[in-house]
Amino acid sequence: MKLPSLFRRTPFRLTLLFLALFVATASAVLAYVYFASASEARARAEASVKAEVEGLTAVYRTRGRDALNQVLVERTLKGGPYLYLLMAPDRSVITGNVSESPLDPPKADAPPSTARWDDFRLTDTDEDGRVRRRGAIGVEMTLSGGEHLFVGEDIGDIEAYLARLTQALWGAMVMVLVLGVGGGLWISRGVERAMAGLNRVVAAVQEGDLKTRVPIRHSGDELDELAEGLNGMLDRLEGSMASIRHAGDAIAHDLRTPLNRMKAKMEVALIDAEAGRTSGVDALSVALDEADALLKTFNTVLAIARLQAGGAPDPKVFDAADLAADMAELYEPAGEDKGLEFAAEIEKGLMIEGNQPFLAQALANLIDNAIKYTPEGGAVMFRARRRSSGDVEFSVTDNGPGVPDEDRERVLQRFVRLDNSRTEPGSGLGLSLVTAVAEAHGGRIQLDEGPGVYDGRGPGLRVALILPAAMRALEAEA
Repeated sequence: MKLPSLFRRTPFRLTLLFLALFVATASAVLAYVYFASASEARARAEASVKAEVEGLTAVYRTRGRDALNQVLVERTLKGGPYLYLLMAPDRSVITGNVSESPLDPPKADAPPSTARWDDFRLTDTDEDGRVRRRGAIGVEMTLSGGEHLFVGEDIGDIEAYLARLTQALWGAMVMVLVLGVGGGLWISRGVERAMAGLNRVVAAVQEGDLKTRVPIRHSGDELDELAEGLNGMLDRLEGSMASIRHAGDAIAHDLRTPLNRMKAKMEVALIDAEAGRTSGVDALSVALDEADALLKTFNTVLAIARLQAGGAPDPKVFDAADLAADMAELYEPAGEDKGLEFAAEIEKGLMIEGNQPFLAQALANLIDNAIKYTPEGGAVMFRARRRSSGDVEFSVTDNGPGVPDEDRERVLQRFVRLDNSRTEPGSGLGLSLVTAVAEAHGGRIQLDEGPGVYDGRGPGLRVALILPAAMRALEAEA
């Protein structure tokens, strides 16, 4: 049998569980209070009766039966909670305020002075004439002359107090149950409304709507933390999906021209081969060159998308000075081949945390761009240093044509190529990849003017890749 939806809700079930634990604990406390109160009342009644018996027996020992009889008559007339009965050795009544002993007669073999304690019930009538039975406690003992003395105390008022106490505690228990169930329903409804918002967002995301977000109640509780975490995850997911869509659109847009160009070149090569003006090997070489360019563009776009979606993979702590030295050694011959003055200034001990292959690709793009766009006879300076803030900075400065101020933000976007670079081979993804690498490592890229115009050259460009302070990386590794 399937339970109603309310009883399947975790908050309501937890409320019932804690309520049941509370009721069990309260019941144990109630039982303890009742039995402790009853035991205390009985002990006090026994002590009172015992003191009364000791006083009466002292009168009997010192002054005899007649004096005891006189004392009992006086105390009976005075009234009070005590019950008295003095009986002859044959158990006939001598005096008292009860007609007979409520206790059973002593056994024949019982010692004469043995005191017998017991509880019993008194039959009484109230003011309205209703019969009621009240609790009492008493003791009966045989005196030295053979007489029997019974002394008891009415504890009906104590029982009535305990009954009222028990009734009040049970009433409080019922109130706790009602309030607990009501509170459970209220809490369950509140949590259910909050979870309904989460479920609506999950359902919307499953339907493909990545723009929906969970409302934040600003209560600072776990549900707000869950909502903030889910919204952050959706932001990342939406950004990743947008990046993937943009990458797909960009690939489709950017590859259209080289594909058409490759198709045209292959058609021309085919016509030339059929006419005998070229060989099939040359036609295949043209096709392979164009295919290589397409694959390079495609791989670069995918690398950028991976960085933007998941950050730098497998970060490790390493010395960036060694990486910079390797890059300088690798590109120095390329600069000399183009007739450029290539120099490097590298500080030692530049420990950073990151993905070395991606950082190497980013530095390669910066140096390659500087060499590519600096005319023959120019200069390229590559530096790696620690800034005053503690961050590590890689910079490449050239005295080429530079980038105008209004275009410096735009050249960091994908597939953007300025007019003065149209004649150079490339896809416009170099700086985009550097930007993605910087952001994936928590850093940034900064473009500034180079050394300025001098001897017909310039103004040049200075591109800096700035990564977070290395000391934080070292502390994290430790």
